[in-house]
Amino acid sequence: MKTLNNLFFKLAEMLLVTMLAVMVVMVFGNVVLRYGFNSGIISSEELSRYLFIWITFLGAIIAFRENAHLGLDTVVRLLPSSGKKVFFAVSNVLMFGCCVLMFYGTWKQQGINATTLSPVTETPMSWVYGVGYLTSVAMGLMILGKLVRLARGGFTDDDLIQVQDSEDAAAPHIPGAAR
Repeated sequence: MKTLNNLFFKLAEMLLVTMLAVMVVMVFGNVVLRYGFNSGIISSEELSRYLFIWITFLGAIIAFRENAHLGLDTVVRLLPSSGKKVFFAVSNVLMFGCCVLMFYGTWKQQGINATTLSPVTETPMSWVYGVGYLTSVAMGLMILGKLVRLARGGFTDDDLIQVQDSEDAAAPHIPGAAR
């Protein structure tokens, strides 16, 4: 299961890099065409906008896995272990509720967007905003995994703080080194 999980995230990262590269090439190419040759590719702007939506949602999945989202941990750090566990459980249940709402909202929009076509490329808008399914399911499964791990007692007190300081991410802790 861990191998499948790592494969999914490796694929998501490669997809992000590919989409970003395609987006950069399309936008830069369009700028060169507009200023250099007084023409352009009409679909470039629309496709770049749709790729940006997908990049944002896929990036949110990866950031969630790495605890890279913004968070406020001032109160949680002051709590005893049992308080940290309660706050961890409550915050994850609330996030799971948000994932359910995102999935439900995407489901409701599916019917509306299935027949709506984009103006230039005439792509069904359900393909553009269907990334909500992927994001809500992926994050929801990660949250459920965290809640199961919490129930089994698989977290230390430091693990219960779901925020990673930017200094910690930039420079890994070296035992014996002064901070």
